[in-house]
This record gives sequence, C-alpha cells and structure tokens, in this order.
Amino acid sequence: MRKVDLIIFDFDGTLVETGTDLVHAVNFMLKTLLLKERTEREIISFVGDGINNLIEKALGQDNAEYHEEALNIFTQYYSTHLLDNTKLCQYAQDVLMNYTGKTKIILTNKRYNFTLAIAQGLNIQKYFVEIIGADSTSYRKPDHRVVDYILNKYGTAKEKTVIIGDGVNDIVVAKKSGILSCAYLNGLGGRQDLLSLKADYYIENLLEVNALFC
Repeated sequence: MRKVDLIIFDFDGTLVETGTDLVHAVNFMLKTLLLKERTEREIISFVGDGINNLIEKALGQDNAEYHEEALNIFTQYYSTHLLDNTKLCQYAQDVLMNYTGKTKIILTNKRYNFTLAIAQGLNIQKYFVEIIGADSTSYRKPDHRVVDYILNKYGTAKEKTVIIGDGVNDIVVAKKSGILSCAYLNGLGGRQDLLSLKADYYIENLLEVNALFC
C-alpha cells in the first residue's frame, strides 16, 4: 500500500456519472439550432477537454459559425438540468469517506460553477479542500502547471500525490508533473487509450483505491 498525502480526483466519469445529462444538453443545443443530433457514444467521446471543445466537436467543422450561440444554448440548458440524471459513481462515497483524513482536491476541465453545483447537489463538496475547474486558474489538464499550483499551495511532495481519473488528460498531466497516476478504466474515457499510457495504477472500480493508498 502506497502512502500519499494528497489525492486529486477527476470529476466527470470518475466521481460522478454525468454522461446522460451532458448528452441531453448537447442534443438540446443541436436540436435548437436545427442541426442533426449526435449519438450518446459520440458525445461521450467528446468529453474531457472542456466545454468549448465539447461544443466544437459536437457542431463539427461545417457548423463552426454557430459556436457562440451553441455555447449559450448549452450553458443555459445544462445549468438547470445538470442534476437530472447525474449521480455518484459506484463506490465514490466509500472512497471519499475512507480518506476523510487526507487532503483531497477535485481537478476538472469542467467549469467551476457546474462542478460546484453538482458537488453540492450530491453532498460531496464537504470532502474537498478545493475544487479547481477549467476557469479556476490560467491552466488546465494536461498542462502540468495546474498540478504545480496545487503542489506549491499545499506543500505536498510529488511522490506522495496521486491523481485518480478516467481520462487521458489525468494520466498525461501526472506524467508531466511527476505525480502518481491511477487510471479508472470504467468511466467516460477510452479503455485502450488509458491502457496505452501506462499509468502507475489501474482500477476497474473505485473501491480498489482503498487498497492501494493509505
């Protein structure tokens, strides 16, 4: 079991199942603009790089001129529907409770206000000393400077810091910054993509985390 002092959690697909509400919001946006709706699989594959990238990929190159309008439609809709179907991932609560005494941070490329609203709605914000969204700092995953900011602020050694996430950006930012990485293989991210990155640890379900770190 590896001793860590700081645990960084990704959000979408790692702690919370947000996929369904994101799919509904994207397709509402496309429908409003009289554009062809996307499949759930397509939309899920677009998640992880922030809202602008999500909208850009959902629109496609042929409809790029709608970006600003699409962003406004998506934002307004998602703001009021982000808890319609969203729930905690299996065992998320168990893991958070197990590490009550550890410093924990949410690091996500989702906007801060969306992340906070969901965390409060699911009553998990109390477990974290900080929530860092895409618009919280000048950097976002996989830029190593966002992890540097965390390490400097909390005075934690790289070798005693781990990021747990289901996305490529989580593993890449860990490698760039020199912290430990733990890839969750059953979230929103692509399984083979994660396996190809050779993370330090792999888990099939979140409960396995409790046996890896102390």
